[in-house]
Amino acid sequence: MRTLYAALGIAAISALVLSGCSGQGDEYSGSEGESVTVGLVLEPTDLDIRRTSGAALDQVLIDNVYQGLVSRTPSGDIVDTIAASHSISDDGLTYTFDINDGVTFHNGDDLTVDDVVWSLTQVKDDAELRDHELLSAVTKITATDDDTVTLTLSEPDSNLLWNLSGRAGLVLDESADNDLSTTANGTGPFTLEEWKQGDSITLARNDDYWGDAAKVGEVVFVYIGDTTAGVNAALAGDLDVLTAVDPNLQTQFEGTDFTVHEGKTTDKYTLAFNNQREPLDDVRVREALQLAVDHAAVIDAIGGAGVEMGGPIPPLDPGYEDLTSLRPYNPKKAKSLLADAGVDDLSLTLTVPNIYGTTVANVLVSAYKQIGVTLTVDSVEFSTWLNDVYTNHDYDLSFVDHLEPRDFGNWANPDYYFGYDNTDVQKLYTESVRATDPETANEKLAEAARIVAEDHAADWLYNALTLTAIHEGISGFPTDSPNARLDLSSLSVTT
Repeated sequence: MRTLYAALGIAAISALVLSGCSGQGDEYSGSEGESVTVGLVLEPTDLDIRRTSGAALDQVLIDNVYQGLVSRTPSGDIVDTIAASHSISDDGLTYTFDINDGVTFHNGDDLTVDDVVWSLTQVKDDAELRDHELLSAVTKITATDDDTVTLTLSEPDSNLLWNLSGRAGLVLDESADNDLSTTANGTGPFTLEEWKQGDSITLARNDDYWGDAAKVGEVVFVYIGDTTAGVNAALAGDLDVLTAVDPNLQTQFEGTDFTVHEGKTTDKYTLAFNNQREPLDDVRVREALQLAVDHAAVIDAIGGAGVEMGGPIPPLDPGYEDLTSLRPYNPKKAKSLLADAGVDDLSLTLTVPNIYGTTVANVLVSAYKQIGVTLTVDSVEFSTWLNDVYTNHDYDLSFVDHLEPRDFGNWANPDYYFGYDNTDVQKLYTESVRATDPETANEKLAEAARIVAEDHAADWLYNALTLTAIHEGISGFPTDSPNARLDLSSLSVTT
């Protein structure tokens, strides 16, 4: 589940007072030895970047500890990283990467083209590794010389560079034998210093980094699953930065040394319909459930930290089109659609991880009641949700945050937990991926997304805005899409 364990951007606990923390009114020294403490929500269950799903790993380890040939900026641009440069053949079938000199792993080993070839080949060949499917078009990975790696494709893949900027493209040390589940050996500006399970992860500046050194000596990620506890920890001086601030609690930072920053995200808070289960396999029922919801009211209920989206692609992603007109708030029509479908006294269960609270679920219960649908909320542990909903597809409705960017491919995968199977969508998505012209790729993607929206395959309740509280004196902390990736190379502390 490439995207989803980011529903999977969420859970765990504890507050920590460290040298970089500063309570209201305290001063920052501005030295490069500073420790910055960041409050996050979801803690990884395992540190194995190759086999463990979840945005919690990407959030902390990618860009900071692990790197790939290329990486992505918060705005979605692809930039060379371990690669000094890259080129693509006119037919889109050959990608050539020139490797930077002097790149070293945290254990002191020099990075070679053989490490690059081995790392990418493992992902390509081993179906058990995360994002293996993203390299399906790659047929050959070779070291052309001591400084060059070439990827040969069987057919064009317009997503390849993007995919290489994620887990599929991370470069590991072929000769290392460290336990990936508890340790990490990357090439990034930070090393993994300590993981206190159930509490925190500490990154230390890599003083031997091959690029520009990090500007702080240490970053401590503290996991606090409760939003109120997170705010309290920040105001008590235990945190320098708090991510995922509850919009209903942001006023508590007024008059303090914290500033709350609003950032854009690709978080799609999705009400999933089990498209394979009666009566949800009837498009009229699915449309009725969409029309019953006042989406503006949902956003108001979460403190206004979101924008409406009427389809599966958010504004920051390629292929976006405003499709909100396809599901206007219309309870009267919703009742009529249910009657046309022969559905009466419908009872459904909403399975939701308990990390999401009750606000949205309560709005849905009330909205469905108005059209004669009884909604029972089953709040479960996240591990239970993963087993029952994601793996076994045993659910009616489910509410989670799909935060990964460019994850439309889930709608072209009938085996995904949505259970959505449309051959036209699958064809268009394939054509988008195979396009060598970006404009054509985006057009095909937009066309496919419109079909999914017109099929009312889910209800995309809102595209979240994210709120990050940052203490005075802290700069360079990313505020756009922080759940998907936190590149801390520019993080600094000033007086």
